Amino acid sequence: MHHLLHTGRLSLGNHHQTCCSSFSKMMRAVCVDVPGGPENLLLRTIPRPKPKDGEVLIKVHATALNRADLLQRRGLYPPPPGESDIIGLEVAGTVDTLGAGVKRSWRPDDRVMALLCGGGYSEYVSVPEELVMPVPSNLTLSQAAAVPEAWLTAFQLLVFVAQVKEGEVVLVHAGASGVGTAAVQLVRLFGAVPVVTAGSSEKLKIAENLGAAAGFNYKEERFSQGVQDFTGGKGANIILDCIGGANWEQNVSSLATDGRWVLYGTMGGRTVDGELLGKLLSKRGHLLCSLLRSRSLQYKAELVQAFSSRVLPYFSDQPASLKPVIDSTFNLQDIAEAHRHMEANKNTGKIVINVVSQNQET
Repeated sequence: MHHLLHTGRLSLGNHHQTCCSSFSKMMRAVCVDVPGGPENLLLRTIPRPKPKDGEVLIKVHATALNRADLLQRRGLYPPPPGESDIIGLEVAGTVDTLGAGVKRSWRPDDRVMALLCGGGYSEYVSVPEELVMPVPSNLTLSQAAAVPEAWLTAFQLLVFVAQVKEGEVVLVHAGASGVGTAAVQLVRLFGAVPVVTAGSSEKLKIAENLGAAAGFNYKEERFSQGVQDFTGGKGANIILDCIGGANWEQNVSSLATDGRWVLYGTMGGRTVDGELLGKLLSKRGHLLCSLLRSRSLQYKAELVQAFSSRVLPYFSDQPASLKPVIDSTFNLQDIAEAHRHMEANKNTGKIVINVVSQNQET
């Protein structure tokens, strides 16, 4: 009933199209029955969620991919208890209906974007109002879908966790990723100095165009030497690290005395073999670990509020000081191809999924 066509596009079976015409409160969503590869992503028609007390029902125009999506599809990163098991951690769209008890003055058709615990790969999603933000005036809804998860993650790591200060040097790994491109711009906004690693000269160039003061191709050189040379031997005050195991020796070598090494992913492995603790101790280094999805609603609400007041206005500057970097866009029925694109590490910036066609955008 659910199958991939030879084009790689996902198709709805006739049975589900009939169901959809029989119920007005249905929606399309991407489901995973069996964990595995991108081919296990199934486009289905399922009941539309109803907003609970204090929630906003959003008509989704676009969502965006995150590394966590790939892990969840493989069964390695389940949603927190009680949250939607549909993949997707961010959306942009318009307000559809308000649940009882909503305090803010949202109105139907307001342009909004939101951070999610899950549910983004769908036509409608219900979100606590604390996690909903207005879309900056000069962003399309597709552009706005690239903001919540990556930018809130970068902001959280820099401000809530590392407590970045003016003039500090911040080493950003995967500097051309969604979080990386956001972090480079935020580091500049906060008066600090971003340097990055990436795996190609093209990715380094993009990061430098966004404000990176230096970039190091980790495939061709030891980034730790580059950081030492750039800082005159002092090292980086902050490291934003989504790689983990494979980089630990170079990270400790790159770290300034009393520096903060913030780990938020383990793309390069979860195990460490060697004298990590001794070398970190000699630097009086701080190893800080952070995840966003598993945080409490109160924590996320405070994060969204701080981001909205300190950062969001800069997206609407003329000319805009901040901008989401978008690698590519796919339609919802092409979600499997989008996952393959990310798994091949081809993307620079965010991969956006348009849930509605471009000509329906507002």
